[in-house]
Amino acid sequence: MNKDGNEGFILKEDVKLMNEKMTRPEKEQVTFNKDRIAWRIGLNNFAKHLFFLSTVFAIVVLGILLYQIVVGSIGWLDWQFLTNNLSIFPEKAGIKGAIMGTLFLMMIVIPITLIIGVATAIYLEEYATEGRIQRIIKVNISNLASVPSVIFGLLGLTVFSRMLNLGPSILAGGLTMSLLVLPIVVVASQEALRSVPGFLREASYGMGADKWTTIWRVVLPISIPGIITGAILSISRAIGETAPLVVLGVPTLIMKIPTGIMDDFTVMPIQIYYWTLDTVLTPEYAYLASATIVVLLVTLFILNSVAIIIRNKFQKKF
Repeated sequence: MNKDGNEGFILKEDVKLMNEKMTRPEKEQVTFNKDRIAWRIGLNNFAKHLFFLSTVFAIVVLGILLYQIVVGSIGWLDWQFLTNNLSIFPEKAGIKGAIMGTLFLMMIVIPITLIIGVATAIYLEEYATEGRIQRIIKVNISNLASVPSVIFGLLGLTVFSRMLNLGPSILAGGLTMSLLVLPIVVVASQEALRSVPGFLREASYGMGADKWTTIWRVVLPISIPGIITGAILSISRAIGETAPLVVLGVPTLIMKIPTGIMDDFTVMPIQIYYWTLDTVLTPEYAYLASATIVVLLVTLFILNSVAIIIRNKFQKKF
C-alpha cells in the first residue's frame, strides 16, 4: 500500500511490470490459456442449454401422453369399471379380474424377492470371503439386471410352466416375475448394506455382539431405506411388465376371477395390451385401455409414495 493508501494503484502497476517482464512465449501461453478457458466456458454453456432442452422435451412429451390418457379415460373410469368383469361389450367391460390377478401375482413376487434378494445381499456383503468366485457372482447378478424381460419369460415357460407342469398359472407367473426383478433387489440391498459405516459394526463388536446380532440390530435397520427403495422399484417393474407373461402363455381374454395361485389369470398390462390390439375392430377399447392405464399409474404412484414415506421415516430415526 502506498502513502495515499491506494492499494489498487499498486496492483495495476504490478500487473503492468509483470507484462513488461514477460517474454513473448510466456505472453503467447497466457493468450492461449485465455482462449482455452473461454472455449471451455462456451462448451459448458452449450451443454447446459442442450441438457435443459432435452429435459423440457421429455417433460412435454410425457405431459402430452398423460393428457391424452386422462382425457381418453373420462367417462369410462368409474366404480363400475373397477368392479365389473371382462365383457365383449365395451360399456359393460371392467378390470376386476385384472386387478385381482395383479394382487395375486404380487402376493407371490413380493415375499420371494424380498426374502431371497436381501438374504443373498447379506451373504455376499457380510459372510462371503473376498475372492474370484465372489466377484464373478456379483458381476453376474449385476448383468442379470440388464437382461431383456423376454429371456426371463422363456426361462419361466421352460422351467415353471413345462418342466414343473404349472402351466400359465399365478404361481408360474409369480416365480417368473420374481426371477426378473430379483437382481434389482440384490444390487440395491448390496449398496444399502455397503453404505453402513464400518465404525458402527466395530462398536457393536466392541459391546460383545456376535456377527448376526450386529447385522440384525445395527446393519439392517440402517439399510432399510435403501432396501425398501430397491424393493419398490422392482415391484413397480413387475407390475408393469408384459413380455414375460405373454411368453408364459397368460391369456389376454379371460372371464373368470382367480381364486387361488394355481388358477389362470390376467393382469392390468396384459389387459391394456389386449384392448390396444383390438382397437382397430372396436374403437371404444382405446378408452378402456386409457382408463386401465390410469389405474395402473395410480397404483405405481401409491407404491412409490409408500416407499418415500418409509425411507424418510427410517432416515429420521437412524
